[in-house]
Amino acid sequence: MQTFWYKNALVYSLDVETFMDSDGDGIGDFRGLTNCLDYLAGLGINCLWLLPFYPSPNRDNGYDVMDYYDVDPRLGTLGDFVEFIHQSRERGIRVLVDLVVNHTSIEHPWFQSARQGKTSKYHDYYVWSDNPEPNPALVAFPTVEESIWEYDEQAGASYLHHFYKEQPDLNIANPKVQEEILRIMGFWLELGVSGFRIDAAPFLIEEVGMENAHLFDLKQFLERMREFLANRSADAILLAEANVSPDQIPVYFDEGNRMQMLFNFLVNQNLFLALARQDAATLKEGLKILPSIPHNAQWLNFVRHHDELTLDRLSDEQQQEIFAAFAPEESMQIFGRGIRRRLPPMMQNDRRRIEMTYSLAFTLPGTPLVRYGDEIGMGDDLSLEGRESVRTVMQWSNAANGGFSKASPDALTRPVISKGEYGYQQVNVAFEQRDPTSFLNWMEHLIITRRQCPEFGSGKWRILETDKSAVFAHACEVDKTTVIALHNLSDQSCIVNLPEIPHQHLMEIFSDNFSLSRQQQKYDPLDENSYAIAINAYGYRWFRMSSMD
Repeated sequence: MQTFWYKNALVYSLDVETFMDSDGDGIGDFRGLTNCLDYLAGLGINCLWLLPFYPSPNRDNGYDVMDYYDVDPRLGTLGDFVEFIHQSRERGIRVLVDLVVNHTSIEHPWFQSARQGKTSKYHDYYVWSDNPEPNPALVAFPTVEESIWEYDEQAGASYLHHFYKEQPDLNIANPKVQEEILRIMGFWLELGVSGFRIDAAPFLIEEVGMENAHLFDLKQFLERMREFLANRSADAILLAEANVSPDQIPVYFDEGNRMQMLFNFLVNQNLFLALARQDAATLKEGLKILPSIPHNAQWLNFVRHHDELTLDRLSDEQQQEIFAAFAPEESMQIFGRGIRRRLPPMMQNDRRRIEMTYSLAFTLPGTPLVRYGDEIGMGDDLSLEGRESVRTVMQWSNAANGGFSKASPDALTRPVISKGEYGYQQVNVAFEQRDPTSFLNWMEHLIITRRQCPEFGSGKWRILETDKSAVFAHACEVDKTTVIALHNLSDQSCIVNLPEIPHQHLMEIFSDNFSLSRQQQKYDPLDENSYAIAINAYGYRWFRMSSMD
């Protein structure tokens, strides 16, 4: 029987390299991560997404892969990985791994052989051109690279690279490359993973420079990946990173035979515009422009992840509004289209706004994502270059290096935040576990409550219109059970008139002023089908509907 476990999952994203060091060399590893599984299980996490952990020269945070069939020796061995998978399964935690197959590292043996010329069996694993067009509009990192082509003297030709020039694109139109990708998937499925996060999915079906691409539709390869997955594992999933326009989203879901999950970039960007304006209108618009998706498909909602907060689906004017609110200094911005900060600094560490934002993200239709450190309110380090500002090591305690490692500070794979209000001395797991009012304990309550409300993940949703423009209200229903969430995006408290609700009680289950004494509080309707509900500035309230009988 097919299961849709991912619809009520709580996904936690982490980089093994920056999570926990077990051997004191300054680099996080699989043994350290395995030792932290009880913490993650206690938090309520039931699915981990691991950033790339393959051998890599690490020019791009591990996304420049040298070997798809091994673990970076700095992080451990395949044996350590298998033990980690076993221990995760024992705790009811599934594991998704990054599948980075639109490009390799320039140091991958395939490319080193390919550049020797057309006699190499790997030459056609990549895309070559003698007279390439620069196509600067297609460059993924426009402030870093000027062209999607790079001339290679040894090969005597230019190779395609949408990302850094150290990451040559694979020729997905080559059937041998497709077979290799399936072989990679099969390898990690045999080791127990529950699926893959497909990095840069649009570039898997991009036909630039591929001579044989016209012979078939590259989109069909997505179906082939899904079919292969289903044959090898009954409930493994494919999660695609595809920041595309609404009309392109069906390409990835199709009729439910391609990806099971897709990052919800459109809603994420409209969410931040709504937060900047303190008005729910653009969030409503973002939800309304989403196409309908198959019954077995799901959105993955996120506040922040390991990359920049990209804003490229918004107009220049809208981007500037968000910059002004959350990243007013040029050093806080990146690639001319994004923000390289974590949420707490963006919100001036205003606990009310931070809680409301995560509460909202957790109730939006779909599955919520938590990035490592989100649960303790970690900050960023803008002195680091590029995206590294939001990739500092996990802060476990007030011990040296935030308890991440016993190595000397200069040996750490990434710096630990040691100064200011986000320093590890006061923002760490150990301290917050002992404080019942801490953000960590609030986040644990949020996660547990969300897992008790599967309607948000798999229910039919609808926006509830209110008389307050700053309040976003919506309902999710499944099997005749309904939950309702209200979120006030503004700094002014108000009383919301909530129409469109049938003659039922509203039982509060979670809010910004929730306490044990309020758990059984009910709201009765003002009349046959409307309610008046008070909500604080930056407040949030979740309700479950129950019969008046």
